[in-house]
Amino acid sequence: MGLDFAIDELYATGWTALDSAGCKHHADGRAFPDLERVQQEFRAAGFEFTIRHVQLFDCYRAEWRDAGGAAMGAVVGRSEAEAAVYALSQLRRAVVSA
Repeated sequence: MGLDFAIDELYATGWTALDSAGCKHHADGRAFPDLERVQQEFRAAGFEFTIRHVQLFDCYRAEWRDAGGAAMGAVVGRSEAEAAVYALSQLRRAVVSA
């Protein structure tokens, strides 16, 4: 997938970096939220967000759960940033379609 794709997907949801607090910048200049900001966005939406390294596959798994602890979604990525940004794009898509 790659961080490029994750950022593309996030921008496709209408996300913008007008408030660049908590953002990093990709090599191409686009801003994207850092891990702390992604966690804040999930909390604001009412979800618990976790991310962990899966050593066996050398990837990162991002998961989010509702207030009751029920799994609501998960994604994987090659890096922590990729998984976090892609997870946020999926959350934003789910909120729009709900």
